[in-house]
Amino acid sequence: MKAKANSTGRAAGNGHTQAAAARVRARELTIEELIIQDDEPVDNILVEKQQRLLTEALTSSWKGPGKGRPFAVFANVGLFPEKKQTPLVPDAMLVVDVAWKVDRKRKETLSYFLWIVGKPPDVVIEIVSDRRGGEASYKMTRYAKMGVPYYVIYDPEQWLKSDELRVFELDRSAYRPLPKPWFSDVKLGLKLWEGRYEDMSERWLRWCDARGRVIPTGAERADSLEAKLRELGYEP
Repeated sequence: MKAKANSTGRAAGNGHTQAAAARVRARELTIEELIIQDDEPVDNILVEKQQRLLTEALTSSWKGPGKGRPFAVFANVGLFPEKKQTPLVPDAMLVVDVAWKVDRKRKETLSYFLWIVGKPPDVVIEIVSDRRGGEASYKMTRYAKMGVPYYVIYDPEQWLKSDELRVFELDRSAYRPLPKPWFSDVKLGLKLWEGRYEDMSERWLRWCDARGRVIPTGAERADSLEAKLRELGYEP
């Protein structure tokens, strides 16, 4: 039979545990100790497709904002402002002038660690799926504190009783509304577009150029090329 611990022993044990926890909190966490994924599926199918459309079009068809200016675009990836702060997980984010190379053996390349990248994302997009997400409140405040230049709230169901698409630009320490969804520093914009993506015909949020032309997906580029070949008398 295991002996019962007396109250003095329990108190001493609790004291040691609390002291150990305090030491962990006090020291600097390493990259390897940070949790970068929780494997919890929380987005619906429409949001997942919308996220993929925003990333796939740029990786397939956009050359970046200018020669020698690389970019990276992510969906549903952790954005860590500091080691001791809870990360945010934007539905999509775009960063320019950063050459990103993913290496599964290097954890610092698998999430967005602000102190490693050296700059915040240039554009962050949040998609509203209910009234509890905080897109227009605490998330907006945190992105401003990080220094994210452009912030987008896409509310297709208008849960927040406001416009379907709202875009903001950082002005000192707070966001001000932009009259149109054009991000001059990255030479890219957004627009609402009705059409078919994969197997679904919906109203989608799409990246566009200065003339309002959507940045095509890889499949759309292939379809366009096939159509041009047929016009020239060739059967692809």
